[in-house]
Amino acid sequence: MSQPTPDVAGEAVDVAIVGSGFAGLGAAVRLAQAGRNDFIVLEKGESLGGTWRDNTYPGCACDVQSHLYSFSFAPNPDWSRLYARQPEIRAYLEDIAERFGLRARIRFRATVVAAEWSGRHWTVRLADGSSLTARVLVWGTGALHEPSMPDIPGLDEFAGTTFHSARWNHDHDLRGKRVAVIGTGASSAQFVPAIQPQVAGLTLFQRTAPWVLPKPDRKVRPLWQRIYRAAPAVQKLSRALIYARNESLLTGFLKPKRMALVEKFARAYLARTFADRPDLEAKLTPDFTIGCKRILLSSDYYPALTRPNVELVTEKVVRVTPTAVVTADGVEHEVDTIVFGTGFKVADGLGRLARITGRDGLELADVWRDGREGFLGTTVAGFPNLFTMTGPNTGLGHSSMIYMIESQLNYLLDALRLLDENGSVAIDTRRDRQDAFNATVQRRFAGSVWTEGGCASWYLDAHGRNRVLWPRYTFAFRRRTRKVRPSDHELLT
Repeated sequence: MSQPTPDVAGEAVDVAIVGSGFAGLGAAVRLAQAGRNDFIVLEKGESLGGTWRDNTYPGCACDVQSHLYSFSFAPNPDWSRLYARQPEIRAYLEDIAERFGLRARIRFRATVVAAEWSGRHWTVRLADGSSLTARVLVWGTGALHEPSMPDIPGLDEFAGTTFHSARWNHDHDLRGKRVAVIGTGASSAQFVPAIQPQVAGLTLFQRTAPWVLPKPDRKVRPLWQRIYRAAPAVQKLSRALIYARNESLLTGFLKPKRMALVEKFARAYLARTFADRPDLEAKLTPDFTIGCKRILLSSDYYPALTRPNVELVTEKVVRVTPTAVVTADGVEHEVDTIVFGTGFKVADGLGRLARITGRDGLELADVWRDGREGFLGTTVAGFPNLFTMTGPNTGLGHSSMIYMIESQLNYLLDALRLLDENGSVAIDTRRDRQDAFNATVQRRFAGSVWTEGGCASWYLDAHGRNRVLWPRYTFAFRRRTRKVRPSDHELLT
């Protein structure tokens, strides 16, 4: 196969990959390893890294252990911590690009605005007006891509500085500022402790108290780094043990009563931290079963909230004035800066990022209007040769998404093998098989911590269906994606 020519508009490649985070780079590596070198990576930014390029807020780190949150085919013996921080994860991705010679295959500042299936290939259109054709389109931008900003009356009249944690304004000096933080999700739990010592005052507006467990993080001793470099099998064993430990946690998510011990531990941690602040303990006690929403791992979030320059507000934010955030009780909280830790838009993801048109003029945004659905989170009926990395129902609350991505890449490569062996132009998922798959997925949520007791979270769409998580063990997903079952699909000639 011919090599792609990234500088030539309108070229034709066998595979176009959108995004250069873990999913995009992983796809590029696996394709190259399989001898499929006719591909290009389209990256909207000026550098690679995806989520780990965009999220640079203070304290940004991963809540999955480093040895598992990395590619099995590219272990890093030099992780400095059990839970890597953002700069180190991004450096790892940069190293992947160098190690596997991918830089020449990445076209930066290439924002995909549309992709249309012609019957034999995808025509991919970029924001700069150029286009290219590809037999196969791999979408690897991930779900946590577009920041979610709340619609608060008066926000556009605020005289100070505002920004989302995923678009951190590093030019804005927080020292001595009165800062409002809206949102108490995973990002806030990391950046609040990081900025608290710098600011004059920090007002944290909490809508729902999250469950928090201490993070068992520590530095990796140089001795272990040397051992991992000298004996890769030892690191592989360490990874396997971490994987097994994390996988064992799923039992509690599937059977809420089994989470009682974890919840008891979390309550004890909460009570211990706020032993002399019963008012804070009461405000920070969640009113839902642990696991319903993402469990936060942090050993410094709770302590930061006890500092004299921090105020926790649980009244609803109703509007913003030029100088303050106003809550439902009428109190005006004077601030200079507003930082949003309000997460991401995940409801339709890909369908909103670009106009994707499949067979018979079918548009993905329309197909997903009532909720994202795919087949094994990897293909979508009516969209031949489209592979959605970290697609619907591939998310996890207990383990590493890198494991899921590698599983999907197995499926991608086997689909390409099937196409070649049959001399087919494309592979499309049968709608009846997709419907049956999704019906089974939704049934598996019944009785789980994600649906019991009126659980409400960003995992659920407007219809109350969980379109984000995979409700089984990850090894079941790996087994199911190892090979493509021809009966699930239609081969087009």
